[in-house]
Amino acid sequence: MTFGPQPSQLYLLSDLTQRQVGDKVRFLGCVTSYSLSSGTLTMEHRLSDDNRPVMAAVDVNLVLESLGSDQTRFGEWLNVIGYITSTGHKVQNGAKSTVQVQATLVWSAGPLNLQTYEASVRALSSGN
Repeated sequence: MTFGPQPSQLYLLSDLTQRQVGDKVRFLGCVTSYSLSSGTLTMEHRLSDDNRPVMAAVDVNLVLESLGSDQTRFGEWLNVIGYITSTGHKVQNGAKSTVQVQATLVWSAGPLNLQTYEASVRALSSGN
């Protein structure tokens, strides 16, 4: 018997479209835009060897009180924990898939080495 919230699983942003609605995920992404009116961060993390561009539309309305203006700037790398609310919608003439996420926690990534991060996440997912 399990009590309390389920733990999040760490994924590359490009792998989020393969998750199910309701899955609790953790991922890293770069802010490409922020809509003040809808409270939505648009984030991407394009891998150098990835031919399936994915964009995350992250609803941050539940965490607005803890979200700083620096975390909505273009180019800011953020960690997100949240729940998948929709996956796989094609946008921009079919060029990108979009996954929608309801954020429950968002924080700045700080200095990071993307290649090390990507290798670590891939190693974790191959071990599952």
